[in-house]
Amino acid sequence: MIRIGVPSKGRLMQDCFDWFGARGVVMRRTGSDREYSGVIEGFEGVAPVLLSAGEIPRELAAGRIHLGVTGSDLVREQLGDEEVAEVAKLGFGQADLILAVPNVWIDVETVDDLDAAAAGFRKAHGHRLRIATKYHRLVREFLQAQGVADYQLVDSQGATEGTVKNGTAEAIADITSSGETLRANHLRILSDGLIHSSEAVLWASRTAEWAAADRAAYAGLAAKLGVAARPF
Repeated sequence: MIRIGVPSKGRLMQDCFDWFGARGVVMRRTGSDREYSGVIEGFEGVAPVLLSAGEIPRELAAGRIHLGVTGSDLVREQLGDEEVAEVAKLGFGQADLILAVPNVWIDVETVDDLDAAAAGFRKAHGHRLRIATKYHRLVREFLQAQGVADYQLVDSQGATEGTVKNGTAEAIADITSSGETLRANHLRILSDGLIHSSEAVLWASRTAEWAAADRAAYAGLAAKLGVAARPF
C-alpha cells in the first residue's frame, strides 16, 4: 500500500485535495475533524495519511510514507536529495524565505551592507549580530555563499518578526507571503535577501520500501496525475 502524507488541516489540506481531485484522484477526509484519516475513492493500493506539514519531511526520510505533500522550504531545511525526490510542484502554498532588517537601518539595503554592519556591530557591542530564524540550514548556506560570517543564528519557532522589537535579535530570516507582518513590525526585506522561494511540492521517499505492487500502483497514480513515472 502506497501511503501519501498530506497536510491535515486548513487551506493546504483543501488545496491538496483540489489538486489531486482536478486530476481524477478524489481524496477526502473520513470521520470527524479530530480524526486524521482519509480515503482515495476508486483507486486501489494508495491511501492518504493526514499529518502536519512539518511532520511530512520526517516521515518521508524515515520511509514511513512513500509520497508526501509539503513545502519545499521544510524539505530543503530538513532533508537532502538522497532522502527524497521531487515529483511535481503543485502551484499553491507559495511563500518566500527572506532576510529582513529594521526600517531604521537606512544604510543596510543589501546582503553586502549587512555584512559590513555585522562587522561594525560586533566591534561596537562585543558580540555578533543575531539573526532570528527557524531555518538554520538554509540561512547558513545562503549567508556562507554570500561571504557573510560575522553573525549568529538565534532559534525562533514562532513570532519571529517580533524578536527584533523584543531585543532578542537584530535581524530575521523568515517565511512571508504578503509582507504585512513584516511591515507591521517595522521590518523590510533586503533587496537581494531572497533565500528560497517555497511552494507545495509532491515528494517521493527514496528510503521507503517500494515493493513491486507499490511500484505498479505508483505507475497508475503517476499516469493519472501526469507526473514522472520513476522519481525514485
